[in-house]
Amino acid sequence: MKIGIMQPYLFPYIGYWQLINLVDKFVILDDVNYIMRGFINRNSILVNGKPYRFTIPIRKASQNKLIMETKLSFSLQEKQKLLKTFCNAYQNTPYFENVMPILENIILSKEEDLTQYIYKSLIDISEYLQISTEFYFSSRIQKNSDLCGEERILEICKKLGGNEYINLSGGRKLYHQDSFVRENIKLYFLDTNMDKIVYDQNQDYFEKSLSIIDVLFFNDIGTIKSFLRECVMNPF
Repeated sequence: MKIGIMQPYLFPYIGYWQLINLVDKFVILDDVNYIMRGFINRNSILVNGKPYRFTIPIRKASQNKLIMETKLSFSLQEKQKLLKTFCNAYQNTPYFENVMPILENIILSKEEDLTQYIYKSLIDISEYLQISTEFYFSSRIQKNSDLCGEERILEICKKLGGNEYINLSGGRKLYHQDSFVRENIKLYFLDTNMDKIVYDQNQDYFEKSLSIIDVLFFNDIGTIKSFLRECVMNPF
């Protein structure tokens, strides 16, 4: 049983989706502190050939609050403005008619809870990409709330019956192989082959590592699913 655990990110890049696609159970880590200026509530799309950072507003954002305690302050006017930005940026892309209704359904959600708002986006896009991974919330898994870091991850894996834990490559410094061996859990890191994830963006050069939104507008489902396989599980 493969387990992946990540904080909820807004329309994350392809590597995050590779992890979701690869594991059997994906845990949204919502009972940890909100990170200011991170990718929880913002990401980048392509506007006039350059990366453009968009953000959904948070009510009294604070690193002293858990992600699960964080609320949106996202008015209908602001939502419509963001959708107009998406529309103007991608209206001439091959899959605009397929993808824009999905984004409208996500962005116009009346959900005020940040975790639930992002969860909806993960579910809706997973359904579009035919990803069948099960989603869980860390806050709803019974565990020792005093545990943190690596110990918390191990307990979640055990609670969900996981014998393999996969993390994105950037987390190598966070974990110790010996700790996982003691719990009979195999530790892997997912490395994305970004050189293989290249597509026509209607310009002469390719801008990589943008939000999944860019990938969705320019590619059919079959191509995106092939991109999801452009990764390698490497042991610690």
